[in-house]
Amino acid sequence: MQPIYFDNSATTALSAPARAKMIEAMDSFGNPSSYHQLGRKSAAMLVEAREAIARSLGLRRLTPGEIVFTSCGSEANTLALFGTAHAKARRTANRIVTTDSEHPAVENVMRELEREGFEVVRISTRGGALDMEQLNKALNDRVFMVSMMMVNNETGALYDLKTAFSLARARSPQVITHTDAVQSYLKCRFTPASIGADLVTISAHKVHGPKGVGALYINPALLKAKQIVPWLHGGGQENGLRSGTENIPGIAAFGAAVDALYPKLDEHIAHMSALREQLVSGLLALGIGVKQPSGACAPHVVNLTLPNIKSEVMLHFLDARGICVSAGSACSTRSRHISSALLAFGATEREADCSLRISLCADNTREEVEALLEALSQGLSSLIRIR
Repeated sequence: MQPIYFDNSATTALSAPARAKMIEAMDSFGNPSSYHQLGRKSAAMLVEAREAIARSLGLRRLTPGEIVFTSCGSEANTLALFGTAHAKARRTANRIVTTDSEHPAVENVMRELEREGFEVVRISTRGGALDMEQLNKALNDRVFMVSMMMVNNETGALYDLKTAFSLARARSPQVITHTDAVQSYLKCRFTPASIGADLVTISAHKVHGPKGVGALYINPALLKAKQIVPWLHGGGQENGLRSGTENIPGIAAFGAAVDALYPKLDEHIAHMSALREQLVSGLLALGIGVKQPSGACAPHVVNLTLPNIKSEVMLHFLDARGICVSAGSACSTRSRHISSALLAFGATEREADCSLRISLCADNTREEVEALLEALSQGLSSLIRIR
């Protein structure tokens, strides 16, 4: 029996177009930096994928270095943050503004930058919304970068980056803006221009592409002003910004996955929104709490609080019935630490320990949501509750 999969924020299934393109690319093994016909074929696949991603981000004319392929979203975040912090033009300022609920791929880089002497100010996201008053107070002439995720990977909160980045730029016209858009890319409609982002991180395996591929959009103005420098050095691939022979099978599959999803983006968003509404309504009817963001929310993530049942217990109960969900971020679940994102949202440690994340994709169905609700109902009746 095929499992019912509701852990799409951790990773998504490889789509048929992505799989086919990956196999095709595996058979064309030339190095894209080589000038012979096999190398040129690989280079053409690289261009094709880059152009597919550019279209999905609303970029009309792609310039060299504007889309840089990396090994994952974490590496793209690292390039964005270290690359701007270590750029010569940035040494006159040392403050970075971020949020208190970033993914570890950003938060752990911030901690390293703090060890290097940079000042990091974390803005509250209590209730799932940016504290604009705190942001306004944090902005001054020492701020060189504002980095904020677009969609929280655990709560589904959709942050108002357009307002935040506009406020930052009004206070400091030279500020660099970055967003970790891994959870919002091809889940919400946006472009770098529409939110005012100079740097945008995306990842293949969150959009039905393969694991091991990410990308960073870089505003050409930053490249021209040399406001970002390489983090990984070597042979100078990716316009000198990310050395290392490109992963052509993975990148080609990334492009194919994007080409398959992007034309139907509005349809997929509407479908996931309807499933989310069905799920939330059913959860509330069962007496299960839902962490509803006070502002906007993404269409594909629901975080629930079980009534005095530990998340791990319910997770195993559902798994035994062929239903896959998550107890939180896949990057931190195995560490058994209380989720900092949920605490930042306003949950107590007990509530966080009784939380499950349901994350949807366009392939999920209403029948699967009903099966999940029925299994949760059974679990509420049969599992031992903590006191």
